[in-house]
Amino acid sequence: MPDLTAGHTAHQPVFDVLGRSRARREREVDLADGLRLAQWFNDGGRMDYEKPGHHTLSVYLQGGRRTHLVETPGETGSPGCHCILPAEHESHWNVAGPLRFVHLYLSDTAWADRIVRLLDAEPRAITLEQRIFGADARLAAWAQAVAARDWQDPAERLRVDSLSQAALDHLVLQAARPRQRQRAERAAGGLSGPARRRVLDFVDAHLDGGDLGLTRLAAEAHLSEFHFARMFRVSMGCTVHDWVAARRLDRARALLRETALPLADVAAACGYAGASHLSRHVKAATGATPGQLRRALAGR
Repeated sequence: MPDLTAGHTAHQPVFDVLGRSRARREREVDLADGLRLAQWFNDGGRMDYEKPGHHTLSVYLQGGRRTHLVETPGETGSPGCHCILPAEHESHWNVAGPLRFVHLYLSDTAWADRIVRLLDAEPRAITLEQRIFGADARLAAWAQAVAARDWQDPAERLRVDSLSQAALDHLVLQAARPRQRQRAERAAGGLSGPARRRVLDFVDAHLDGGDLGLTRLAAEAHLSEFHFARMFRVSMGCTVHDWVAARRLDRARALLRETALPLADVAAACGYAGASHLSRHVKAATGATPGQLRRALAGR
């Protein structure tokens, strides 16, 4: 068998490792909040993942009964099983196809955002742990549901997005463990709980064009700009700029879903320069224009 991993280095994304192998990418779509969904078919080969730099949720649609980790050949997959591959994990696989599966890729930023919004917890407190061939009816149902939809149709793509966001929420709630929170709260380097809440609340209260620059937010946390920028990234897993951009987009999506405001008013409420600026950001994140997004959400 040829060495399918020759030249692969640390932090090689899972998506790219598969793309360079015998696996065939059947389709892919970018979702909101930096998520990416792909459907793959693999008829055999060797896979080596080394610290890909992003998290991966994998669920088998078909096959898998002869696919296993190199070090545990007696433990194999099956349709409906799932694997969780954290950003810093390393794993080595022998794949014996045919195997069809879906992958949901997410960044540390997407993970941190969910922890804050769902649990109001320090993002470092909730870690995503590796799991191989797990059984979870909700994740299996999610995979079948997204696989059955047309990812190119705007309305269907929005439904795929909604289903995938719910799957991510499910992962966060599963990962929440008191012992992990306690361990993270003892760790040094990030924002304190009160400072984090002050800053995040301030951001959400001023998305309509208020000063959300580094200087203003550092003052809210009572820290120097240098220390605030470093501690924010440690706590949240992203820069201040990236966090603000994600929150603006979240608000825009909510206003498009829940109101009939003109696009110019939605843009103003979210801190965008105008309707065209709003449209560029929404299209880049969802693949749909604000008008298409609104019509699809209104029809649900």
